[in-house]
Amino acid sequence: MEYIHIQGSPKPVSRLMKGSDYFFHHSYDKAAANLDAFLAIGGNSIDTAHIYCGGQSEEVIGRYMQERGNREQIVILTKGAHHDQNGPRVNKEAIRADLSASLERLQTDYVDLYALHRDDPSVPAGEVIEILNEHVKSGAVRAIGVSNWTWQRIQEANEYAEANGLVGFTFSSPNLSLAKANEPFWSGCVSADAETCAWHEERQFPLLSWSSQARGFFTGRFSPEIRDNADLVRVFYSDDNWERFERAKQLAAKKNVSAIQIALAYVLNQPFPTCALIGAQTAEELQSCDAGSLIQLTKEELEWLDLATQKV
Repeated sequence: MEYIHIQGSPKPVSRLMKGSDYFFHHSYDKAAANLDAFLAIGGNSIDTAHIYCGGQSEEVIGRYMQERGNREQIVILTKGAHHDQNGPRVNKEAIRADLSASLERLQTDYVDLYALHRDDPSVPAGEVIEILNEHVKSGAVRAIGVSNWTWQRIQEANEYAEANGLVGFTFSSPNLSLAKANEPFWSGCVSADAETCAWHEERQFPLLSWSSQARGFFTGRFSPEIRDNADLVRVFYSDDNWERFERAKQLAAKKNVSAIQIALAYVLNQPFPTCALIGAQTAEELQSCDAGSLIQLTKEELEWLDLATQKV
């Protein structure tokens, strides 16, 4: 397992991050077994959020850490301030309430990586930094970041932090995958485009990608004719993405791996620090991700996969 460093968190962060949006109390044994297997291959970072599974995701992780006594071995990424039926919630009270609930559910007194789940561009970025710095100062949060913010808003926030002697954002979690999104998967979501990636490369700013394998687009279960998954069709079906899939299969054959492993390697071989959030729920899926995370791709291969060149 490879790791990256995220400023503010003293622990190394495994480049594979275990997704937990299927962690429910009724299937606790499955979640615990999945986490045991993940730690066994060297993984240590877990992605969760205040809204996942109605709070059960965080509660399951909290129970697991208490039973195993391994809180200090684990890097928790959790998120708050997601909008509700009334609209955006990026404000002081919502952040405080969500973070407090997350800490209680996780049975811990700090979060390694805390991200705002959505943005509200009507709130000044500096105001958000001021709010989050209160929680950094209290020790409840080690590193602060964002999910589904544009690079322009992150830069605005960090310029404010630097000018005012405050802690800035040290990671971002948008979607980044070999398959490019036609439109947001969920309202308010952000996918990393070429401009975003160039910004991350220039600053070497860590990116933690959700839907890193495009929600199974590269598994071979889908084709232009198979259209039974409406969300996948809406977000990822395009001529360019089918060409990317064909190229992933060609490169996979040369390297004796699978196309979905090539798709994972695409995320992890970017010229800036990246982690890939994975949804592996079986031993086979986890082994595939583990092997895929070790594949090395050249700059030329990355460009070819992304249709920037015709030859590799």
